[in-house]
Amino acid sequence: MSTRNNLCDFVLFGGHGDLAFRKLMPALYHLCKDGYLAEKSRIITVSRASLSNDEHISLVKEKLIEFLPSNSFTQEDFSRFEKKLFYVSVDFSTNEGYKKLQILLDEYDERDRVNYLSTSPKYFAGICQSLSKCNLIKENSRVVLEKPLGKDLKSSQEINQKVLEYFNEDQIYRIDHYLGKDTVQNIMALRFSNRLFVHLWSSNHIDHVQITVAESVGAEGRWGYYNEYGAMRDMIQNHLLQLLCLMAMEPPCSLDANDIRDEKVKVLKTLRPILPAQIASRTVRGQYTAGSSMGESVPGYNDAQEMQSNTETFAAIRVDIDNWRWNGVPFYIRSGKRMQRRNSEVVIQFKTMPHSIFAEDNANSIVDNKLVIKLQPEESIELRLMNKIPGLSETMKLQEVNLELNAPHTDKRKPDAYERLILDVIRANPTLFMRLDEVEAAWRWADPIIESWENNLVPMKKYTAGTDGPTASVQLIAQDGRSWNDE
Repeated sequence: MSTRNNLCDFVLFGGHGDLAFRKLMPALYHLCKDGYLAEKSRIITVSRASLSNDEHISLVKEKLIEFLPSNSFTQEDFSRFEKKLFYVSVDFSTNEGYKKLQILLDEYDERDRVNYLSTSPKYFAGICQSLSKCNLIKENSRVVLEKPLGKDLKSSQEINQKVLEYFNEDQIYRIDHYLGKDTVQNIMALRFSNRLFVHLWSSNHIDHVQITVAESVGAEGRWGYYNEYGAMRDMIQNHLLQLLCLMAMEPPCSLDANDIRDEKVKVLKTLRPILPAQIASRTVRGQYTAGSSMGESVPGYNDAQEMQSNTETFAAIRVDIDNWRWNGVPFYIRSGKRMQRRNSEVVIQFKTMPHSIFAEDNANSIVDNKLVIKLQPEESIELRLMNKIPGLSETMKLQEVNLELNAPHTDKRKPDAYERLILDVIRANPTLFMRLDEVEAAWRWADPIIESWENNLVPMKKYTAGTDGPTASVQLIAQDGRSWNDE
């Protein structure tokens, strides 16, 4: 494969953090191993630690062995990878050390340059300012912003405006790793390349849509960070709304990045605001208590903490879209920690058959058709249909069967979401990244809900770790005569 257009200097700020070692370095290692990085591309880690280049390389090797599957790491592949690794020590709080970075980058001043900010957002402005002062921002420079981008619309605007002082909007890549998943990208292929679904994708045929992102892990290891954001800011406002946009958007004019993002923004702008008087009936927030997960006893969210927090670890919301296509079709979205199992899926529930020709006892067994798009832990697409049970019975017996729409099985390794997104940044393809108006539209919808929760307009519900969340989330969908897919 040709990599001549992938030549760049990839500058990883905060490159010794948890995200960098768990996700970013493994993704870069695989891109190098699979031939997607140009031979002379460089990966320059910028962090606070005072390490030599050799010490940095040894640390990267140690972490790759720790976080990569055992069959993915080989010394031969790492020997090629380590030639791309460079290290610069910079104190982000004082912005000292950028001269060393400038000397390193100026060796190949004409190259494309990716600046990946895997740091706290409080350092974004200082990093961008220092890059500008050292004349390290060129026309072919790009900057990647990791979430969280603020805690509300106002703080998000402040962060983005500071970055926009130094980079143009088309140079900014706001990352949401969910959009890098193959199955998420396949939603557009499923919707817009199959005539079968084109005319079914509306309120005429769809009863409702469910979007679930459940995690079996708790927040203990990241309690300090998570406590500032909670399920609404950490998951709903970005990951789940992005999935909703892909499900609900109109066909874009083309696969051009802005054509696709234009349609997503239209969806966000048509989300019906949830008024304070509707908060109790349209939303649920919860927090897990001590329980059992994966066969082991686990503490509650506030156990062993000096402070008792009112941050939600679970959120469920009924979302309505006010446009012609989706009038009357609710979208039920939920996300939580310490759930019974790790599971992310989108369920399109089709309407009930208007009339049944089958015997009454058989008709009652007819299950409404569903399209189930599973994102994790395994990626798959299933269409659930009714089918005749083979046999010679006098009456026709029916059963639900699953029609799998997955790509043919292959032993080839499936790329991680970060591999796709990092490669798209290197290729200067912004399709899977969020535009500024997209981020702001999502916050405008989410802010009133967050404010109502902070004003305690809906009480915090407790749920036992290792369960499917608070019973109130069952009532949320049951009050409309529906049920969650896993019930």
